[in-house]
Amino acid sequence: MLSLNLPAYSHKIVSKEGKNYIFDTLRKKYVALTPEEWVRQHFVHFLTEHKGYPGGLLANEIQIVLNGTKKRCDTVLYGRDLQPRMIVEYKAPEVEITQAVFDQITRYNMALRVRYLIVTNGIRHYCCFIDYASKACRFLPDIPFYTELE
Repeated sequence: MLSLNLPAYSHKIVSKEGKNYIFDTLRKKYVALTPEEWVRQHFVHFLTEHKGYPGGLLANEIQIVLNGTKKRCDTVLYGRDLQPRMIVEYKAPEVEITQAVFDQITRYNMALRVRYLIVTNGIRHYCCFIDYASKACRFLPDIPFYTELE
């Protein structure tokens, strides 16, 4: 797999019938190792081990209903009140982060109304803070630590 702009970690990979699987610490099971999954597992590790996000408040592959269609958010961070606070959207390292990617995560946020949106391909990471009172969205210079979240 490709080298990412994220800290390395001791991942667990197994091979079954010619396919590779990586252990997802949030779902507590092995999942197909795709380039996007490689990014997800590294980013979740980054959030929990380097930014102080509680693993128990993060969930992968969260289903939402948007305009009558089922969609899946890659990762959602919940607050201690169990309300969604952040959506993270992953792309494979070779996928460019474009306006279409931001449009996708913004559509997901129509259902969840979180304050933070993160988009990453493992190389480049973007984090937005949404201020609903002023109807403004601003890009943050870095991924915030859990203790810095509003």
